[in-house]
Amino acid sequence: MELIRGLHNVAPRHRGCALTVGNFDGVHLGHQAIVRQLRAEAAGLPTTLMIFEPHPLEFFRGDNAPLRLTGLAEKLLRLRATGIDRVLLVRFTAGFGALAPREFIDEVLAARLGVRLVVVGDDFRFGAKSAGDFTLLTECAAPHGFRVARHETFELDGERVSSSRVRKCLEAGDLRGAEALLGATYNIQGRVAYGRQLGRTIGFPTANVRLDGIRPPICGVFAVRVDMNGEQLAGVANVGRRPTVVGEDVQLEVHLFNFNRSIYGQRIRVELVERLRPERKFESLDALKVQIARDAAGARRLLGVDR
Repeated sequence: MELIRGLHNVAPRHRGCALTVGNFDGVHLGHQAIVRQLRAEAAGLPTTLMIFEPHPLEFFRGDNAPLRLTGLAEKLLRLRATGIDRVLLVRFTAGFGALAPREFIDEVLAARLGVRLVVVGDDFRFGAKSAGDFTLLTECAAPHGFRVARHETFELDGERVSSSRVRKCLEAGDLRGAEALLGATYNIQGRVAYGRQLGRTIGFPTANVRLDGIRPPICGVFAVRVDMNGEQLAGVANVGRRPTVVGEDVQLEVHLFNFNRSIYGQRIRVELVERLRPERKFESLDALKVQIARDAAGARRLLGVDR
């Protein structure tokens, strides 16, 4: 998969593609179905997926935007697995967001990309104030030499699969429901950074994982599996604000079983296997230590890890 960073890096060889457009947060089963249709209808054309950074809702709403399911690195990894040929990562700016729908078609789809096929859902909206719709895109297609194909809504158990539906499952702690919609277990990845090292003082050192600018729509204590450069590890993790130690920002902290190496700076992927309990505040660090020991024992049993 080729990553094109920005419209200014679109080269002549990138023109004449089959395209779909969206945020693809989580790359769930519905997103995967769109890519399958795009590849099936491309008829030999290179397939391109246009995504945005930041998410347009984050640009306009800031902290009031929906919480992200995946950071950019994880999203690209999942997109690679779909078999898409190219991902065009467009920086969402005030100027880009102000493009009128016809300007987006004329300047981006036609002039810049020379698209031959566009696959989108019939609820697709684009351009300033989301004024462009499927009907306008279809009307403008023939004069610009491309065609538009409708992607039908992808459903599971009679309900549309969407990023918001995955988000609701995670907010409720329903990992199995989220897994069914994603087609994979939910995971968070990031780089291990220095923290306050409080875990060491109570016998449970943790890897503090930077969240790549996302705020996961889930919190609590989990049994986890961790991938670090292909090495498979097991542990127990907390996702949340750590109320016992007066934490503020949402963090991911992972205690790895039978492991004592320094991994600062390493990028790891943390797969949330089972939710053990919600996050809560304890009266003291000693009480927290007792509970973490229970959490670790429960996670070991779930994951089949010997002491």
